[in-house]
Amino acid sequence: MGFKELLKLSLGAVFSYRMRSFLTALGITVGITAVVLLTSLGEGVHRFVLAEFTQFGTNLIGIAPGKSTTAGISGAIISNIRPMTLDDAEALKRIPAVIASVPVVQGNAPVKFGGRSRRTYIFGVGPEAPSVWQFKVAKGRFLPEDDPRSPRALAVLGSKVQDELFGSRTPLGQRVRIGGERYRVVGVMESKGQMLGFDLDDAVYIPATRALSLFNRESLMEIDLLYAAGASGEEVAKKARNLLISRHGSEDFTITTQEQMLEVLGSVLNILTLAVGAVGGISLLVGGVGILTIMIIAVNERTGEIGLLRAIGAGRRQILAMFIGEAVVLASVGGMAGLAIGTGGAWLLGVAVPALPTHTPWSYVVLAELLAAVIGLAAGVLPAVRAANLDPIEALRAE
Repeated sequence: MGFKELLKLSLGAVFSYRMRSFLTALGITVGITAVVLLTSLGEGVHRFVLAEFTQFGTNLIGIAPGKSTTAGISGAIISNIRPMTLDDAEALKRIPAVIASVPVVQGNAPVKFGGRSRRTYIFGVGPEAPSVWQFKVAKGRFLPEDDPRSPRALAVLGSKVQDELFGSRTPLGQRVRIGGERYRVVGVMESKGQMLGFDLDDAVYIPATRALSLFNRESLMEIDLLYAAGASGEEVAKKARNLLISRHGSEDFTITTQEQMLEVLGSVLNILTLAVGAVGGISLLVGGVGILTIMIIAVNERTGEIGLLRAIGAGRRQILAMFIGEAVVLASVGGMAGLAIGTGGAWLLGVAVPALPTHTPWSYVVLAELLAAVIGLAAGVLPAVRAANLDPIEALRAE
């Protein structure tokens, strides 16, 4: 028998037992559907988190006071960590390839206007924050270039704070009270949305020096650097490290490039995607066991047919190929159905629940279909070997 005849026999056997074949393929369909849906959710979350994380740009370096890793005796007795100052931010700005630097102080305080009050995030920043963080001003302007040591009491509102305190009125030129101090509103930021659970629109921006006084701090919480697109982040970080060591006398700070953050985040999210895919793979394994069971039953039921094929000249290899072919056909058909249901289900989830990110990774889709065929092949080997080893005379006698 040639390949066409073997394929015809395999397909004929599959369609002759429609209900049994349907139930067998259904196990693989469920497995592939689970793999595609779960990996689509995992990949969607992966892309969503990375997009949220990089919405401030990709050429950023963050510098925070204190070392993230330490050695030696505890610093609880004697602390040699110098505060991160506005002078440090100005010095870092002069590094070649650095476009801008933003000193950052963050806290929480009530913001009042008239009879309305809202407790919200307060960010003490510099005038270059919009260019570094990729913010845009919707109304008015951002904080101007003032003397960093005695800046004017000016404030810029997030869009939600504006809506809550002023409603339809324009806030420009109005006076608000932040933590007991009066500030004049000079601008309103465009809506930025949320980032990893933080509502960036529910915030007020004031000069960093005034935020240090408001929250009774001596040190900046962070300094963010924006460097040129063609520059090396590692080289800029190295120059920043050398500069701060010369100013502080020791490395009492932590520098984190965005490449490092994205690398760690990407590795964690890749593991997440693989983990959810592995959970779906368990369903595939169950489907493979179903194919194995059905094929063993098929061999027992078709003993006479096997004997007849052997009697008219079919060899063991041909019998082996026929039963393996049946198993592969069942797994492949079930896999294709699973792909269609899985990708369609992922798309419907994305449409029905826009907040739930989904993205079907086609590399996983192809891998899942190949895996279904391999499972069918593996599940069909044992019954096929058993069928090929049947004695033709005994098989005909069973008929």
